[in-house]
Amino acid sequence: MQIRAVLVDRDGTLVVDVPYNGDPAMVQPVSGARRALDRLRRRGIPVAVVSNQSGIARGLLSTEQVDAVNARVEELLGPFAAFWVCPHGPDDGCGCRKPRPGLVLAAAAALGVAVESCALVGDIGADVDAALAAGARPVLVPTPVTRPSEVAAAPEVVSNLDAAVDLLLGGQPSS
Repeated sequence: MQIRAVLVDRDGTLVVDVPYNGDPAMVQPVSGARRALDRLRRRGIPVAVVSNQSGIARGLLSTEQVDAVNARVEELLGPFAAFWVCPHGPDDGCGCRKPRPGLVLAAAAALGVAVESCALVGDIGADVDAALAAGARPVLVPTPVTRPSEVAAAPEVVSNLDAAVDLLLGGQPSS
């Protein structure tokens, strides 16, 4: 199926992971992120961010800090169709926290595309599991924090965000 929207995890996938980052000045895009995202945008494929932010539930971050970091990500790598954030902790039992499908389902619905025509690009098993649970296509871009078991279990694994875009565009040259 043709990909009609790409959902991307924020920390570790779009930007260098700084645990519980509430400081926009610390946002640093991963190498090649802007180029990869712009390739999707040139094809008319909306790109949205889906991110767990348990620092809010843990009292380590405010919603305003997360919003400020997201605004910086948008400034450096945008425009994005939207940001979907789960503010809950791992033990809160919500349906939106990855690996559950809630963020993916909400993003697809808001973008007006069938979830089966969405891909989710992320750096850990929770991203892959959320995509699979929702019926979207998962693409894993491992980082040093990705567990070997997560890499082994992922249906599609690539080395970086640009390679993920290559895969999702079916090897079509960038325009």
